[in-house]
Amino acid sequence: MTTTCPDYLVVLLCGTAGASGSSLGSDEKEVTLLLWKVVDLAGRKVGELHEIVIRPEEPEGAEESSEEGSEEDRLTCVPQLEQALQQFNQSVSNELNIGVGTSFSLCTDGQLHIRQVLHPEASKKNILLPECFYSFFDLRKEFKKCCPGSPDVSELDVKAMVNYLNLEEHSSVDQFGASEVEDMGYIILKLISESYNHRFSDPERVNYKFETGTCSKTEIVDDNTVIRARGLPWQSSDQDIARFFKGLNIAKGGAALCLNAQGRRNGEALVRFVSEEHRELALQRHKHHMGTRYIEVYKATGEDFLKVAGGTSNEAAQFLSKENQVIIRMRGLPFTVTPEEVVAFFGQQCPVTMGKDGILFVTYPNSRPTGDAFVLFACEEYAQNALKKHKALLGKRYIELFRSTAAEVQQVLNRFSSVPLVSLPTPPPIISTLPQPFLPPVSVRDCIRLRGLPYAAAIDDILEFLGEFSTDIRNQGVHLVLNHQGRPSGDAFIEMKSPERAFLAAQKCHKRTMKDRYIEVFQCSAEEMNFVLMGGTLNRNGLSPPPCLSPSSYALSAQPVIMPSETTGLYQPSMLLNPRTLQPTTAYYPGGTQLFMNYTAYYPRRVRGFQRCFRGGGVEKVAPGGGVEKVAPLRCCRLFTLFEARVYCSNVRFFIASVLACTPAWLLVAWTT
Repeated sequence: MTTTCPDYLVVLLCGTAGASGSSLGSDEKEVTLLLWKVVDLAGRKVGELHEIVIRPEEPEGAEESSEEGSEEDRLTCVPQLEQALQQFNQSVSNELNIGVGTSFSLCTDGQLHIRQVLHPEASKKNILLPECFYSFFDLRKEFKKCCPGSPDVSELDVKAMVNYLNLEEHSSVDQFGASEVEDMGYIILKLISESYNHRFSDPERVNYKFETGTCSKTEIVDDNTVIRARGLPWQSSDQDIARFFKGLNIAKGGAALCLNAQGRRNGEALVRFVSEEHRELALQRHKHHMGTRYIEVYKATGEDFLKVAGGTSNEAAQFLSKENQVIIRMRGLPFTVTPEEVVAFFGQQCPVTMGKDGILFVTYPNSRPTGDAFVLFACEEYAQNALKKHKALLGKRYIELFRSTAAEVQQVLNRFSSVPLVSLPTPPPIISTLPQPFLPPVSVRDCIRLRGLPYAAAIDDILEFLGEFSTDIRNQGVHLVLNHQGRPSGDAFIEMKSPERAFLAAQKCHKRTMKDRYIEVFQCSAEEMNFVLMGGTLNRNGLSPPPCLSPSSYALSAQPVIMPSETTGLYQPSMLLNPRTLQPTTAYYPGGTQLFMNYTAYYPRRVRGFQRCFRGGGVEKVAPGGGVEKVAPLRCCRLFTLFEARVYCSNVRFFIASVLACTPAWLLVAWTT
């Protein structure tokens, strides 16, 4: 297990109850057979063939009762994987009579036997593999080093190596895998002979454990080393990801859990491996299981990884500089909490690393606390004890605790450090859930809608699809529509230079194909585009308005807002005299390439009250009759702007008038009967 040439090589072959060859290990089937032979490199001789049959934990047909008792007895005597590995280790030690200075290494045909079969199964069954399984020689790579003129490593197998060396095949052996092990032994003897004089000195390594670390946004990450894992349990950590990919070497700090817009995990992770070879092996674990959930594995890019794991915060870099620490995230902290109170919260059973220096509070750019913090613990035992305090009280608030990662620390700090303290000078556009009189009168049909696009379609595909009409698109006039999960919905809106060109494009491009799919094309206006984004339908029969636009029975008359005299002193005269103007039409269509469908559209209902939400995490609930109560945010609520609240809630004018004193960073959330 050193970089020097070992005294012996143990040729090892694993058999499973499933696929073999290049698909070995891709189906998660259990190991059922171990075959091996010892090759004495100094004496240049091959030992005897050894075999261990392994009993799987869940053999096929186990539920069916056996008619013969002898068959049951024979199956009971067959060892399971853990006992089989112990027998293997003991047998090799006895045969080699290992003493001081004697060394051996495993040798396999390719990477799959060790990386894709033994390590993943041992990890799932919580089996501690002997040290010899953490380094091995890949005979294909060693053969390529010795014979540069041979086929590429991906095309090599035992038969190809035998033919290249003009050796005799041992195909007469009937036992499964035995002929392959025999041939591998003679290939090794040929390589170490005087004609080739090859030395086995640089074995493959398997990482013992995942190493945490930080990643800079300026770091160069190879696109061919990154994957995206989807479908992870929300409570999974970077260690769980490393366990899922056990046997493959993840780069230092290369497991990054993705967060959604609310700062919570979305079930995805980006993983960076040490090489393209390990990334390709990781892709073979597509739909393998983590517990009872199957995990999807896809290719990703270095840019994707840096967006999630990259950081520029010196504070985070200093906090994470003490490596191989377990990170716990705290959520829901009182805004006045001190480091000493956090240290006391965990107590002596789970001491915080470096005391108060092992705590990182998350704050806004103005140093106002967010209620989140990250805490370091020296070992897994301390971290497990800390997690037992999940939802324990600190002061009068219960605290949520989660395992975290270095990448999550970077993401959270990046998100909160970029939150603006005040609204932008131009207020956000009012979403089109207002009654009909408030909609901007835009009826020029100079747009087209594309429906049924492939989810992988890009702007270049759309330009190619439109052909001659692509020259009639306005600058930044292609808008891909995303669903509520931020994924392509199959729709796109195109702004054309004139209604005439939009009409011709809709006529000539309708039901053309793009990547074997026919695409529907409709002419529309900016107003109709807005209706569709809010949940309406548009086809060749016309437009059906979205449900968020009230029927005539729900029409509301614009009534002046009556402000009590005791609240008028809160505002400048200009705020009381000048009504807020509607945004111009262009505010509905920013110069971007993506639009989002509104999945919260609904018919208006009687409003009972509002919540006033602070970006710092605090929430006040205000009923129409007055009274303020601190509450947690409601789960199924409808976001409103101040202007919409005026329109919908003339019955709670006093409340609206009093809430206008809020800072622009606050939001209103209505809850209904």
